[in-house]
Amino acid sequence: MSVRRASSARFQASGSATPRCSRFKRKLSVFPEKCWSSSSDVLWLRAEKRVQPRRLRLRYHIVIITAVRAFQHAFSTNDCSRNVYIKKNGFTLHRNPIAQSTDGARTKIGFSEGRHAWEVWWEGPLGTVAVIGIATKRAPMQCQGYVALLGSDDQSWGWNLVDNNLLHNGEVNGSFPQCNNAPKYQIGERIRVILDMEDKTLAFERGYEFLGVAFRGLPKACLYPAVSAVYGNTEVTLVYLGKPLDG
Repeated sequence: MSVRRASSARFQASGSATPRCSRFKRKLSVFPEKCWSSSSDVLWLRAEKRVQPRRLRLRYHIVIITAVRAFQHAFSTNDCSRNVYIKKNGFTLHRNPIAQSTDGARTKIGFSEGRHAWEVWWEGPLGTVAVIGIATKRAPMQCQGYVALLGSDDQSWGWNLVDNNLLHNGEVNGSFPQCNNAPKYQIGERIRVILDMEDKTLAFERGYEFLGVAFRGLPKACLYPAVSAVYGNTEVTLVYLGKPLDG
C-alpha cells in the first residue's frame, strides 16, 4: 500500500461533543501560546465570541475542542523519568541537570489504529543525544549514561536529531533524511511526526517539507509518542495535532 503524504497545515477536528466554554476557559488560558499556529486567534475569539454569536462561537468551540484534545494527548506526569517534570502548561518537559542519565517521557494516550500527527520541538540545547519517536509501554524511560534511549531496544523507534540516525533494537537503521548534506536540527524548529497504523509506518515533516518514511513494518501494538533527552535544564514540547489529511 502506498504511503500517504500528510498535509503540512490541515488536520481534522475531533467529532466529540462540544464542551461548555466556561468549563474550559481556565485550562485554555494556561496552554503555551507557541503551541498554536496563531495564538492571536485564540485571544481574538475570547474577546469577540459574544459579539458574533453563531459563526464565531462555532470557531471558538473548535479551538476549545482542539486544545482539550491536545491536552489529553500530552506528556504523562506518571509515565516519565524521575529526572524530568512536566511544566504547568502540560505540554513541555523539563529535564533536571542530572549527570550520567538519559531521561524520557511518553504521552498519556497511545495508538493501535488510525493515523495521527503531532509536533515536537526542543527549547534548549540538544546535547549529545536528542531523540523523538514512538515507544510501547514496555520501553524504559530512564537509563544510565548518555545514550539514545528511544531505539535502544525492540520496544521503541527513534530519530536522533543530533546525528540524524534512525534507531531501533539497539541498532542504527541508516541516516535520515536520506539526502546529501541533510541540515542539522535547529533549536525551536518544529518537527511533525506522522504515525500511520494502517500502513504501519512512521514519517516526519519539517516545516512544509515531507522528509519521508523513517520506519516501516511497525507492530500491531499500542504505540505512544515519546522523546528522550540528556542535556540538563533543556525543555521539549509535544503537541498532538490530530488526524492528518492527504494532499
